Amino acid sequence: MQVVILAAGRGKRMKSLTDEIPKPMLKLKGKPISEHKINMLPKEIDEIIFVIGYCGDYIIRHFKRYFAGRRIIYVYQDKINGTGGALHLARSVLRDKFLVIMGDDLYHKKDLKRMLKHDLAILGHEVEDVSLFGIIKTNKKGHMIDVIENPIRSKDKLANAGAYVLNQKFFDYELVSKKAGDSEFGLPQTLAKMARDHVIKVEKATAWHAIGRPEDLKVAEKFLHKFV
Repeated sequence: MQVVILAAGRGKRMKSLTDEIPKPMLKLKGKPISEHKINMLPKEIDEIIFVIGYCGDYIIRHFKRYFAGRRIIYVYQDKINGTGGALHLARSVLRDKFLVIMGDDLYHKKDLKRMLKHDLAILGHEVEDVSLFGIIKTNKKGHMIDVIENPIRSKDKLANAGAYVLNQKFFDYELVSKKAGDSEFGLPQTLAKMARDHVIKVEKATAWHAIGRPEDLKVAEKFLHKFV
């Protein structure tokens, strides 16, 4: 089974830390974030597709064509046009069902493995301040019906953790902008459109850590043991 790791962005909120290196290659306890992510993948994953852009050569030089027994394919995203746009670039090399994860988030292996049981799935993590995240709206059966970006308040508390199990049917749907008039196409927004026709299971994360700012690196090192 394949995994797509979206790792094309620079990570501007990391400030000078990403002046010459992409955020997924910043180190946690001596290893790049991306290496920790690969080590967290379920054994079912045997092929990795990196969508790279800013300073992508760093990623290629480190992982080459094989890493930890897994074949690696690289896809270039020259124009940063959102997670939906990034995934479409990998369409030609994708087969059947596949996993998609963000290049700078930490996930628990058991959560990802649990997601693989479904044909379509999205990972959510319960949060207190819903205004900081894209919030997954669900029905009574625990299936996704929509995702709302940065709501002021919401009875739904599961933030989109940026991990998905998808299949080729995703590409039957026209990409949806993250916000009205936006030039970035959102993967979760497009998935919400798909949810009108297909069952998309929402799995709840036991552990998730998004790395967006320099201080997030320190927190990640402290709690890295929770993600294995």
